[in-house]
Formats: sequence, structure tokens, C-alpha cells
Amino acid sequence: MTIALPRRALLGLGAAASLPRFAIAQADQRPAITVAVQTISTSNTLEPLREQSNVMTRVVASFLEPLIDLDWVGDMSLRPALAESWRRIDDRTLELVLRPDVRFHDGSPLTAEDVAFTFGPEHMWGDGSAAPAGGLFTSTTAGAGTRQPPPEVPAIARLAFPGFERMQVMDARTLRLVNKLPDVTLEGRLARPAGAVISRRAFEAAPDWLTWARKPIGTGPYRIADYRPDSFLLLEANDAHWAGRPPLRSIRFVQVPEVSSRVNGLRAGDYDFACDLPPDQIAVVRGSPRHEVLGRAIANHRVTAFDKSHAVLRDARIRRAITHSIDRQGIVDALWDGAGGVPRGMQFDFFGPMTLADWEAPRFDLAEARRLLTEAGYKGEPIPYRLLNNYYTNQTPTAQVLHEGWRQAGLNVVIEMKENWSQILQADAGRGLRDNSNTAFFNDPVGAMAAFGPGGQQWASGEWRNDDAAKALEALQTSTDLETRRKALRQMLQICERDDPAYTVLHQTVNFTGKRKDIGWKPSGSFAMDFTARNWA
Repeated sequence: MTIALPRRALLGLGAAASLPRFAIAQADQRPAITVAVQTISTSNTLEPLREQSNVMTRVVASFLEPLIDLDWVGDMSLRPALAESWRRIDDRTLELVLRPDVRFHDGSPLTAEDVAFTFGPEHMWGDGSAAPAGGLFTSTTAGAGTRQPPPEVPAIARLAFPGFERMQVMDARTLRLVNKLPDVTLEGRLARPAGAVISRRAFEAAPDWLTWARKPIGTGPYRIADYRPDSFLLLEANDAHWAGRPPLRSIRFVQVPEVSSRVNGLRAGDYDFACDLPPDQIAVVRGSPRHEVLGRAIANHRVTAFDKSHAVLRDARIRRAITHSIDRQGIVDALWDGAGGVPRGMQFDFFGPMTLADWEAPRFDLAEARRLLTEAGYKGEPIPYRLLNNYYTNQTPTAQVLHEGWRQAGLNVVIEMKENWSQILQADAGRGLRDNSNTAFFNDPVGAMAAFGPGGQQWASGEWRNDDAAKALEALQTSTDLETRRKALRQMLQICERDDPAYTVLHQTVNFTGKRKDIGWKPSGSFAMDFTARNWA
């Protein structure tokens, strides 16, 4: 029987047409997929100690792994990763035992020395310099030509591991994480992307820091084959992975900023997945019998952040008026079809016993907002609102709803469209309101609330500081008593959301992804996409 191939297929055979039949038969039959994303990285690097963003979270777990992980597709509980087991020695010390026979993408074996190096000064802590005044989003070429990491790296390290003392090697597979102060959340902290383990040999072989950061060598199920900033990231299967061969031959993340282009490409067959879909595109995707949309509320809240150094926003009453001028449920209903909901402030249900069930976001109350503005003597002075064009899903329409509520309250908020995060965070007299989001990287409130302490972005950028909040955060981080920690959380929420607002929550993020219907894949409780065998059928 003769099989007629389309002309396009014949042209694509090229040199492969002359290969012996056994070579063709042995070709890798695993699928290669393409994922359309709005952005791959905000800093044009792939080093999680530099890139703390929602978009980076999506890709990093495929090529870098932590010692302890979270079951993001399941119940978000802690689970073994590179550490096959761990135990508490005391309130400050955690002992971990590494899996045997784990190899990095460069072929070198994972040892306790690699872990100690990962948490050491050359990779994580730098020379101890302070974070830049602009915050955690600076030049995309920082680190070029030098082995010294940019100042964002130690700043993020201090945020992720504020009490870190040392990673002590006990033997080739055993380590102890020793903290300076008691910390009941050490296990969860290790699950953050900032705790991903790297190859010491590969790091030291890189000519400079930026070269390393654009192709970090880890142990994940996929390795970085090619990365073109602002274009694409190509990952290839790491068949020597400790959990077995990955189900995919390769994954190509393609940067497609426009939602309509992602959806059209999905329907046309150019992409197998299309990320960050707003609800109004769900029906469009489902109009194709070959596609579906999956989504769930994730451990991320959309917020409005305040710069209290601004002349108008210096008065906390005006910031409180802004919080009362937001119809949060209206945003959820109009733009998210009721999905996600309004959270209890900066809290998530998977905090378990640390959740304060009686805490609520500020109520939508225009009369109260007007009363506060009158009391503050507000006379219509302009308040700048710096805005990116849909970095966050539904960002622009959300801003329009916010602006209308503020207008009705009597606030003169002026929208200023910006091109990137550096422009958003630039410290000048024009910085007032901005969009932001906050992620709970593990199942304890300290993972989210640390963003509003001395190591957080708003402190580093000079937007907001409060010494009482810092004291409450210290108690939250170092106390081992449940009720003491709950009290500290309540105090932080009282300060950051009511008395001296640093931010105000808008809604819990719902992450919608369009995909081919024939692929058995589930979304996670974060922006991360799991393409391991446990989540592919």
C-alpha cells in the first residue's frame, strides 16, 4: 500500500528522508508542545533569585527544583523534592537528606556541597550590598560582564530567608539548615522558587552572572535548550531525571502579548496551550470542539499599592478613602464571572489554623470615603496611577472600574500608562498608586506578609514603611506559639490594610488556561505549570 504524504510533509523531511529505517523507527515519539504566554520574564533572566514574578513562576519549576516542594496541583501540602526526607532538630534547625543518584543537566551529581553553595554568598548573598532604591525591577543587563550578582539577588534572598545563618554539610547527602532565630516555617521557605538548587560546577564555569542567569543549570525534568529574551524559551526533556523520563520531548514557551493572538493561535493549532485568559475569552476558546478552558483560584491576590511618600497620599485618611471606593464584588462579577471572590484581606484558605476567619477587606462605602476625604481636607489634588497594559489579566478593564469608583467618591485619580516595571517604580514625585499582586509561596501567612516588611518591595523602593508593622512581622516570623503568631498577623493586617494602608486587596486571582482537549493536564494552585508525568496523560 502506498501512503501519499502532503507536499508540506515531504518538504519537511529533508535529510531525514535518506536515513536508514531503523533510525526513523527509533525517533523520539513523545510530543513537543508550544505554550503561548503573555511574558516569559520581566527581567530577561531565568534566575529566580532575580526574577520574582508571576510569569517566571510559570516556567521555573520545569528546569529548577527546590529541596521541598508544594503539591500545587493537589492540596498544596509540602512534599519531598530533592530532599527525600527532613526532620526538625530544634526550632532553628532543619535536617534534610538528599535523594540518591540525582544529576544536574550538565551531568554532575547533586551533592550536599551543591546545596551549601546554592545557599552560599557567591550565589545567594553577594557582597551584602543593599537593594537598589528602585526596588526589585531594574536594568535587564545587570550582572553583564561581572560575576557579582546584581543587588536584587541578596535582597530577594533576605526576603525569602530572613533568619538564615548557614547550610551545614553533615555528609555527602545530609545537610542542616541553621537559622539565627526560631522559625516554624523553614520547610515552607525552602519550597519557594528562590530556594531552587543549582549546579556549583556550572555556576563557576559561567563567564559572568548574566550568562548564568539566562541559562541556569538545575535538576528539573526539563533543561534549557535555548532562551531568547522577549521571544521564546525552549526546554528539552531531561531523560536522566530522578523521577523518570518526562512525558514531553520539548516545551516551547512563546511570548505572545496580545490575548486575541494567543486565542487565535490556539484555535489555529499553532499553540497547544494559551495562558492568562480573561473570562470573556472562554466562550471563544470553547467555540472550538478541539479546545477547552481550565482554571482555578490560585495563591495570588491582585492589589492596589500605595506610595505614602506622595504629597497627597501621605495622609492615611485619603488612602483609606481609596480603599472604601472600590466595589470589589462588582469587579469579580463583571470581569471574572463571579470566580475567585473577594478575599479576607491578604489571606488564603490554605493557611489553615493561621487564617483569621473574621477579617474582611474594606467595605465598599462611598459615603465613608467622602467623609474621610472631607476630614482630610482633600480638595481634588491629582493622584497619579501608573498602569501597565494588561501585564495582569484584565488589568486595564479593572483599572477602569477602579477609576470610576474613585471618581464617584470625589478622588481625582489620573491614569498614566507606562511601558515597563522600571517606569512604574521610578522614584519621583509622580509615583502614587500602582497595580501589584502578591503570592503566598507556601502555606503560612508569613510567606505573603513578608512583602510588607523591611525586605519587601515597597520598603526597598521607598513607597511605604511602618516600624510597628516590622515588629509585628518579626513576631510572626520568629514566634513558635500559634496564638502569638495569629495576634501578630492581625496586627500586621490592621496596620497594612486599615490604619496606615500599604495596599488594598482587590480580588483573588483566577488563572484560566486554554488548551487542546485531548491533553490530560490539570491547572495548579499557582501560576506554575506542571508538565511532569504525574500531570500528563
